[in-house]
Amino acid sequence: MTIRVPLREQRDASYDIVIGRGALGVVPTLLGQQCPAAAYAVISDSHVAKLYGEKLVTTLHDATLHAQLFAFPAGEWNKTRETWASLSDRMLAARFGRDCAVIALGGGVVGDVAGFVAATYLRGVPHVQLPTSLLAMIDSSIGGKTGVDVPAGKNLLGAFHQPRLVAADLSLLASLPPVQLSAGLAEAVKHGVIADAEYFTFLERDYAAILAKHGGALERVVRRSVEIKAAVVAEDERESGGRGRRAILNFGHTIGHAIEATAKYEALHGEAVAIGMVYEALLAETLGVAAAGTAQRITRLLERFRLPLERPHGAGVADLIEAMRGDKKVRGGEIRFALPKEIGAMHGDARHGWTVAVAEERIAKVLS
Repeated sequence: MTIRVPLREQRDASYDIVIGRGALGVVPTLLGQQCPAAAYAVISDSHVAKLYGEKLVTTLHDATLHAQLFAFPAGEWNKTRETWASLSDRMLAARFGRDCAVIALGGGVVGDVAGFVAATYLRGVPHVQLPTSLLAMIDSSIGGKTGVDVPAGKNLLGAFHQPRLVAADLSLLASLPPVQLSAGLAEAVKHGVIADAEYFTFLERDYAAILAKHGGALERVVRRSVEIKAAVVAEDERESGGRGRRAILNFGHTIGHAIEATAKYEALHGEAVAIGMVYEALLAETLGVAAAGTAQRITRLLERFRLPLERPHGAGVADLIEAMRGDKKVRGGEIRFALPKEIGAMHGDARHGWTVAVAEERIAKVLS
């Protein structure tokens, strides 16, 4: 299955998302078609490198493609400037030139870091995303957002750098731990909330089959979520200065990112987003933005997917608000949120924007 991301601003940067079982095995062919290069820097983390990295490099070598594996320690806390610098320096030492390409092999952290390396290495080289987690397959590998975390906040240094190709191998999900599966499903829930009520209903109805990794159910999750993310990205490639429709993808992320930062990344990204969606949906109802009962349906589905619903003990209200002040959506000192109007539709429009400014006192009340 192939889904096209037709970019409007840079038509020549449009790319395919290939979804299928065994996709990693045909990567050499896909690279030859969509991202030919003299050499490939395969960037992965220490966990995925052992599982799939060495095998991928061997596969590339067997296809007479020059490739080298560059691994960094796994964990969100290693998504830093230091990791970006180390990977870049190692590639320079290995004499990778401007005719090289980067392959991001891993979950969301790997995709963000490797993409940022590609965006900046020798002023920019092509890259390919090979996501290995559900969250990366349906969300973070699509859209060209790359970057690293800094003490002031999450993803505050980065660049838009669209991949030449995304290839999602569904067979990798068979060995995905339950906690990682649930974390990815948080983004699937988000996609249903922001764009497709029928998809949300499917998630409600078939949650048990999805958690059991039944092929048809899980494949539908990947396909529909990718379609939704690709459509939003195609409409608004670079967030239009913060006012474009792409902002709706941040539902749950204003509070979610703050939770990640204040809890020192003890919660997985998907878990933090799940908690963020609970509180932001409640906020939408208290503001009169969302229809009554919206928050309850979202919370119930997240609970079925075994996701946390309350902020961690280490994430105090004052600390969360302080972290939100550094959020990328802040405008004129106001903390802004992408909020649902109902399941399947977000509040806002092209004229007035897709985020809502909320007073800190009201945020604190909901978090409390």
